[in-house]
Order: sequence, then C-alpha cells, then structure tokens
Amino acid sequence: MAIVKGGKNIYGFRLGVIMLETHFPRLPGDIGNASTWDFPVLYRTMKNVGVKEIVEKDPTPFLQEFVDTAKDLERQGVKVITTSCGFLSIFQDQIAQELNVPFISSALILIPMVHKMIGKKRVGIITANGQALSPLHFQAIGAQDVPVVKVGIEDTEFGKTLLYDRWEIDIEVARKEMIEKAKELISIDAYIGAIVLECTNMPPFSRDIKLATNLPVFDIVNLINFVILCTDPNRSNKTRWFDESY
Repeated sequence: MAIVKGGKNIYGFRLGVIMLETHFPRLPGDIGNASTWDFPVLYRTMKNVGVKEIVEKDPTPFLQEFVDTAKDLERQGVKVITTSCGFLSIFQDQIAQELNVPFISSALILIPMVHKMIGKKRVGIITANGQALSPLHFQAIGAQDVPVVKVGIEDTEFGKTLLYDRWEIDIEVARKEMIEKAKELISIDAYIGAIVLECTNMPPFSRDIKLATNLPVFDIVNLINFVILCTDPNRSNKTRWFDESY
C-alpha cells in the first residue's frame, strides 16, 4: 500500500516566485504571468516592496522579509524558488543558504557559465536600469571578473513602464525598443558572444533579440525551466537509461 503524508494545505507546486508589488502588465513569457509556465507555480507578493525599493534604493532592509517568504514557499512544497527582479542577485547567497531547495535570485547568475561557453568573448547584458546595476550585483554572483558590456532600458517607454509602474505596455513599441537596445549593445562592442537579460519582464522579447542579433540569448525563464527539469523526476529524461530495479 502506498502511503501519502499530509501536513500542508495545498500541493503540487513546482516553482515558488517571490514577486515585488507592481501593477504594470505581465505579458506571456514574463515571470509573473502564470501562462508562461507549463507546471504549477505558487506566487507570493512582497507587500509595499516595489521596483524603486530594490533597484534605486538599498534593498538590505528587506532581506529578512525575502528570506522569510522563501522559507514559507519551501514549506508549501515548491522545489525551486526564484524572484521577479534581477537586481535581487545581491541576495543570492544570503537567501540560498537558508533553504533546502535551489534558489535563483536572477538571470545574472548565468553570467559566469555563459562566459565559459563563449571563450574570450564578452557577455552582453540588457538591464532595466544600466546606471543602477552595480559591481555589487556582479560580485554577489561571482561574476566580478567576467568581461561584460551592459545597456539599460531606463530611457525607453518600456523601461519607464517597469521602473515607474505604469499600467500600460505597447507591445510593438516595447519589442522595437528591446531590439534597438540589443543592436546598441553590439554597436558598443562587436566582440559580444551572448546576451543575458537581467530583467524578468524581458523574456517575452528573447526571440526577437535572437533574430535581430543572431546571438544566444539567456533569460530567467530559460534558467528556471532548466532547473525544474533537473529537480523534477517526472519531467526529466522521457527515455530511461537504465531499469529502475538496477
């Protein structure tokens, strides 16, 4: 007889997402749009903690609240925990060490791996705010020695929507702006070998950037899907390489 143990109120969530409190639209492909995922996701919103508190100010006063929220998600049974803001890379180690499941603070944690894959070429980064993305964000995820080139979208309509929490997005304008920023990145340094999208609101435009630049584009959705694949035995290799009784 198979015994199933309880102890929680809800079950079956694979991913837990700690959301900042925002009101701008979340497009399909955005981390905050549930249709982005083909597995159950449990969201928790940090009340009164918005983009400005994390991107433009010192987020340290909110660290314990993030830790507590992550622990609550873990108690609910999620197998992977992430956040809705790439600038939270600054808390990667502090939160990860408090958990027993993988924690992904930001797509920026991909930078060292991406650099290894592209050899001596540089890693391009498109971020929500180029001025606010500091050496501390890179140091926190072990990328302080990686040669990077960054551009921010803070001067675009899409960027202003995110940073100032506006309630409308013109999708075609946002797509055009993201492509222009990707091309600007390459114009700054033609020796870029791949692009990492810092912002969790940018993945809806990853394909457009790939087509426009002919470069690999890495984002938070790519990363989460990979980690989920590695943590969920029901989603891993469909072909078993050995008999379970081996």
